[in-house]
Amino acid sequence: MLKIGDITMDNQVVLAPMAGVCNSAFRLTVKEFGAGLVCAEMISDKGIVHKNKKTMNMLYIDERENPLSLQIFGGEKDTLVEAARFVDQNTKADIIDINMGCPVNKIIKCEAGARWLLEPTKIYDMVSAVVDAVNKPVTVKMRIGWDDKHIFAVENAQAVERAGGAAVSMHGRTRVQMYEGEANWDIIKQVKQSINIPLIGNGDVTTPQDAKRMLDETGVDGVMIGRAALGNPWMIYQTVKYLETGHLMGEPTVREKMDVCKLHLDRLIGLKGENIAVREMRKHAAWYLKGIKGNAKTRNAINECHTRADLVSVLDEIVDIVAVEEKQAG
Repeated sequence: MLKIGDITMDNQVVLAPMAGVCNSAFRLTVKEFGAGLVCAEMISDKGIVHKNKKTMNMLYIDERENPLSLQIFGGEKDTLVEAARFVDQNTKADIIDINMGCPVNKIIKCEAGARWLLEPTKIYDMVSAVVDAVNKPVTVKMRIGWDDKHIFAVENAQAVERAGGAAVSMHGRTRVQMYEGEANWDIIKQVKQSINIPLIGNGDVTTPQDAKRMLDETGVDGVMIGRAALGNPWMIYQTVKYLETGHLMGEPTVREKMDVCKLHLDRLIGLKGENIAVREMRKHAAWYLKGIKGNAKTRNAINECHTRADLVSVLDEIVDIVAVEEKQAG
């Protein structure tokens, strides 16, 4: 089993912290499909320190999500420590994660995210300061390096361990790669062999078989799934079962997909109100529709939805259309 500090997960499958996606509504839905650990989207340290209303709302955790890792980002030690201390004392998070992997320019300009990958010494200083300030386990999510000429994956992970970090999550791409090209699992394997704290592997895990191959080839302690779970929490369930039994579970029906999409929608409405939730849910609904015949027309209809009733009507319609087509084909 995957264990981080004194927190033991039910399995080795971890939901990645995806910005703009991993709010409580999404996390709880994925958790119910069996994820051993779910991670919250990254939250600004300064937003926490200044008690920004939107940021404070992002700290909400449903108790059913635990164990949960809450991720913060920042480039200055004082505010990062203050934010970590607030999370430690005022949230239901089990683990505090520091983002050192976000490749987006807006984050890099704040001396945060992947900017840290060039400075193992800064990694040590920042992580040790946070570890000293909190009681919860502190982890780090990072990439293998900045670019092909600056890959300090081993040094950076070792700096986290020396600083008292409880685990590392490693995405097998550089900052320059963003989300393109292949993830380098060989470097993840090198990192695993160089540290004694748990390592969670991330990158190019799109099937349950990929997850098993990553565990087998790299020796990582856990496997992190991100984009493959968008609109597809069944990927989490299938992976957990495949790792447990070696058997591949079947794909959900269109009705099952739309029912979970509606459950996700209602949770998002409870979290953010109908107006914001329906707008946000458009992208999620498009992900749930992936692989369903004729979904392009339905996606266009979804983008015109402004109320829960509108969106539910479109989702129910695609179920009816598919049912008719299947009847005719049968």
